[in-house]
Amino acid sequence: MRYEGTVYRPPSEAGSLIIQATVGCPHNRCAFCAMYSDKAFRARPVEEVIEDLDMAQERYGDQVRTIFLADGNTAALPTDKLEAIGQAALVRWPRLERITMYGSAKFLVKKSREEWQRLSAAAITRIHSGLESGDPVTLEQIRKGVDPEQAARSFNHVMEAGIELSVYIMVGVAGTERWREHALGSAAVLNRAPPDFVRLRTFVPVLGTAWCERWSAGDLTLLDAHQALEETRLLVTELEGPTTLLSDHISNFLDVNGRIPEDRELMLDTIDDALAQPITAFRPPTEKLVGMPL
Repeated sequence: MRYEGTVYRPPSEAGSLIIQATVGCPHNRCAFCAMYSDKAFRARPVEEVIEDLDMAQERYGDQVRTIFLADGNTAALPTDKLEAIGQAALVRWPRLERITMYGSAKFLVKKSREEWQRLSAAAITRIHSGLESGDPVTLEQIRKGVDPEQAARSFNHVMEAGIELSVYIMVGVAGTERWREHALGSAAVLNRAPPDFVRLRTFVPVLGTAWCERWSAGDLTLLDAHQALEETRLLVTELEGPTTLLSDHISNFLDVNGRIPEDRELMLDTIDDALAQPITAFRPPTEKLVGMPL
């Protein structure tokens, strides 16, 4: 398989075959992100992608069960191209369970329900989508390209076509200045469009980004462990579900996992027990992680 530049995947795709269908991100304006800052977005030719599938089949035989199509916002690819890739993968691995990719709310809504149903038939059945926040002020400041209403509408649009959705919320991205609005706004969007999975990531400033500069200038205050847990507690309290909440990332101060609403009280108890611990019981403060690969 051939890869251009650094290729990223969600932690939950650790066991997946990574095939790079696009290079870069077509939005590439998020104030907190530098993942694709050195790449101009482009689609790889479908023929090249299928050649990579052939290379993978030669290397892994019939063992492939899941595929992740990198890079950022691969959902922006034309439906015909994605469908061709999915169908080619199914020919090579008839027992393939799913193909997944990144897709932000800004791009998910650009395909019709019928297009998403076609992609589902081609094994593209799960989208990883970074909402980051449901607070309208924070969304505008971090330049996600959508407002809360647009995000909820886009999420419902893709799920109504039968696609699984994994939505990411960034704990602490609004700082201590708007942590409550961030948690409440995020819950509000997720309640309007309950995804299959809500995945938590804790904000760590990335050098060279506008959001890191905001923190360096003193205009954004990072949450300590207890504050991050209070924000998470409010989110868990307000979420209605049904959804599965997961804290499957090294950036988080605490693993909080479970079904909502079924496991809400257990999750709140876990958070409360952690809040009773001294601040030194958690990972190093977030400012100590700046510049580290996470």
